[in-house]
Amino acid sequence: MQPPDLIAQIHFAGEEKISRETNSVAFTNLFSSPEALELRAQTLNKLARAPYQFLLKRMTAGASDETARLRPLLDDLLRSEWFLQIRDATNGSPEFALAVCLDKNRAELWRTNLANVLESWTKLSVEKIRGGWQMKKHLPPDLIRFVRVGDWIVLGCGQDELPLNDEIVRRVRAEKRPAAAKNDWLSADLDWPRLTRWFAPLQKFDLPKTQLQVVGSGNNLRLNGKFIFPQPLDLPLEKWRIPINTIHEPFDSFTAVRGFAPWLEKQKWVLPFKIEPTPDQVFIWALDQIPFQTFAAVPVPDATNAIRQLGSELSAATGTNFQNAVFGLCQLTTNDSEIRLRGFPFISPFVQNVREPTGEFLLAGLSPNSPDSGQLPPGLLASLAPTNLVFYHWEITAERLSEVRPLSQFALMLAQRNQLDGKSAAAKWLDHIGPTLGNTATTITQTAPNELTFARRAPGGLIAIEFVALANWLESTNFPLDGFQLPALQKNNSLRP
Repeated sequence: MQPPDLIAQIHFAGEEKISRETNSVAFTNLFSSPEALELRAQTLNKLARAPYQFLLKRMTAGASDETARLRPLLDDLLRSEWFLQIRDATNGSPEFALAVCLDKNRAELWRTNLANVLESWTKLSVEKIRGGWQMKKHLPPDLIRFVRVGDWIVLGCGQDELPLNDEIVRRVRAEKRPAAAKNDWLSADLDWPRLTRWFAPLQKFDLPKTQLQVVGSGNNLRLNGKFIFPQPLDLPLEKWRIPINTIHEPFDSFTAVRGFAPWLEKQKWVLPFKIEPTPDQVFIWALDQIPFQTFAAVPVPDATNAIRQLGSELSAATGTNFQNAVFGLCQLTTNDSEIRLRGFPFISPFVQNVREPTGEFLLAGLSPNSPDSGQLPPGLLASLAPTNLVFYHWEITAERLSEVRPLSQFALMLAQRNQLDGKSAAAKWLDHIGPTLGNTATTITQTAPNELTFARRAPGGLIAIEFVALANWLESTNFPLDGFQLPALQKNNSLRP
C-alpha cells in the first residue's frame, strides 16, 4: 500500500547486483560493451553539467558548474542500489529523499562533494550533525540534510522539516534497508499529475499515474506495469476488423490498436487529418528488410467518402505554400480513390481506399504494397483474441532497427533537423546491440474501468523506434532538456539562500 501523499518512488537494484544474477544476459548486452561504456560516460558528463547549465547559471552570478564534484556521484547511481521517494506536503514544497547503498569510501566522497557543491552554489555553510551535515536556507526548499546510516547514505530535501528523511533513517537502522527487498531490477511508481505541479515541462504530456517493474527473464527483459487514470476510460473495444488480404508476409513488425477514438477526437494535431466518423482501430506493419515499406490500415464505414474528407482537409491545411514547406518538391494530388504526395526522393506517400471481406479500409504507406504472398500466421491472429486487448505489438527488433534508422534520418532531413551522426557514441551503441535484439512482444489490456495493464518481453527492453528516439535524445545538444522550455523561476523557489 503506497502512502496517499506519494508523488514518485523509484528503486534501482544497481549494476553490480544485476550483473551477478543468472538472468543478466540482456542487461550486460545493453550496458557492458565498450560502446555502451562510451555512451554512458558521455551521457553522465552531460547530466553532471545539467544543474548549472539549465538552472544555476541564470540564478547565481559567478557560480561554478561543480561538474568535477557531481560527476563521480552519478557513477554510483549506476553501480549501486538506490531508492528515491518524493512526497507531497502541505507547506508548499514537496519532500525528496534519496538513499544509496555505498561503502565507506564512496559514502565519504558523497558527504564531502555534496557539501562543497551546496556551499559553492548557496554561499552558505553546512552544519555538522550526527552522521553527516545539514544546511538551512532562507528560501524553499529550505532544509537539506545528509546522513550516513550503516551501509546507506540518505539525502533529504524539504521545507522546515524532513519527516520522510527521518522515516527512512529509522527504517535503515531497524531493518538495514530503506524499503523491503524486491526481485525487480527497476521499479517505479509515478504520479504524473502531481509531478506536473512541480515540474512544469511535464505538463505537455498529460500522463496518467504509472507503475513499472523490470526484471530479467532468460535472455530477455520483462517489463510489467499499469496506467491508472483519474476517470473511467470510455474504450469501445469492438471486434477487430483486420484487412487480412492486405496484410501479408514476410513482415517483421505488426501493430494493432483499438478503442482510441474518444482520445483521438480531443487531439488538436489530428485536425488536418480528421474524418467522420472517427476511426477506432488501426493496423501497422512493415515488410521484412525494406525500410520504406511500412503501412497502416484503418477500417472505415465508407472508404470513398473517407478519402474525399481527408483529401479536402489536407488540401485546406497545406494551401498554396505547401510545395515551399517541404523542399518545394512535392505535389498533393487527390481523387475519389487515392491521395498521393509526389516529388519526394525515395518515397511516394499515399492513402488509398481498399475493400476487403472484413469491410472497407484506408491504406496508407510510403511506397507501393508488394503482392500478397500468403495468409497471416495463425499465431498472430490468436494474439488478438483476448476480449480486453487494447494494444498489441510484435517485431523482430534487430531487423526493424535496420529499417527505422534510415526512416528516422529521412524524417529528420525533411524536418530540417540534425540527423544522428553515424560516428556518434549513440549510433555506435545501436550498431553494436542491433544484431542481438530478437523478438519483442508488447500487450496492453484494460483490467479495470480506469486501468490499463501493459506487459513486454524483449531482449533490449525497448522496440526499434524507441531505441532510435533514445539515441537521438542522448545525442541532442541540450540533453536532457532538449525541446523543453524551463518555466520562469518563482520568487519563493530557489537554491539560493
